Amino acid sequence: MTTDELKSSAESTIEELEQEGDIAADFLEELLDIADIDGDLNLDVRQGRAYVSVEAEGDALSVLSAPETVQALQELTRLAVQSKTGSFSRMILDIGGSRDTRRRQLEGLVNAAVAKLDDGASQASLPAMSSYERKLVHDIVSERGLVSESYGEGADRHTVISRG
Repeated sequence: MTTDELKSSAESTIEELEQEGDIAADFLEELLDIADIDGDLNLDVRQGRAYVSVEAEGDALSVLSAPETVQALQELTRLAVQSKTGSFSRMILDIGGSRDTRRRQLEGLVNAAVAKLDDGASQASLPAMSSYERKLVHDIVSERGLVSESYGEGADRHTVISRG
């Protein structure tokens, strides 16, 4: 992300973020219609980002809620928003509680890394992940009084945890 993209996304107003959410919801509704999936869309603004969640009864969303699928749909939705607004979008997509599920998985990875530190390792590396997932990891690590830093570029960017 360029400095201009960071600056513009940091300066987004609530109204602009709500507009992003509306555009994203329209795009996602069309995708759900094409897939013949009934789902309810909820829009919110959280921590300076538009947040769109898709919920459905039963397991209608199970095929869409895998982390890699959510990430791909999020990127497609961000592109749809960007094509309408002309601005980079940092919108977050949650499908069927996938974000909570992924947070629990990341907590498990952090637990395993902390166990390595407890066994005497000076640091523990986690696998490469998206910027949003790395942010969640940094938050989890900070809550536990440990230190984390991201290393690498692009798809290889990963987090390393240490006692500081």
